[in-house]
Amino acid sequence: MFTIIAVDISGRHRIDAGYYMVCAAASLEITPASLEKVNEITSDAFLFGKPPELPDIVRIIETTTSKIKKKGPLITERGELFNLDENLSKALFSQEIRYQESIGERKAIELVHYVSLSTRNLLLRETGMNITAGEENTKEEEDP
Repeated sequence: MFTIIAVDISGRHRIDAGYYMVCAAASLEITPASLEKVNEITSDAFLFGKPPELPDIVRIIETTTSKIKKKGPLITERGELFNLDENLSKALFSQEIRYQESIGERKAIELVHYVSLSTRNLLLRETGMNITAGEENTKEEEDP
């Protein structure tokens, strides 16, 4: 078994309030084929008025993972970093990062994806943010 920190960001599409994203990170003990133990999980919410760029995503990941006590390499999907070549992405972070490779790492990413997505949905519902991306807000506005 070895320790990793899996990372996922949900919410990269525009809603009325802007780009409301939640990053989830989990320190996990994994084998090449499975998850063995969850050490800790954390998440952070971020709101941007414009589409996030690569430096924004790096900052989001660094901020969220800095709260994790039990360290390991960061594992993420290639798409989180705009499909940037893995060797180029390594220079952007203060800690080791790599893209998922094994089944265990894929399961870890899946776990944090559920955390980030469900946390974002809960926060949107609780804050009352309008999540009707690209749609008209009310029927009354359509009627003359």
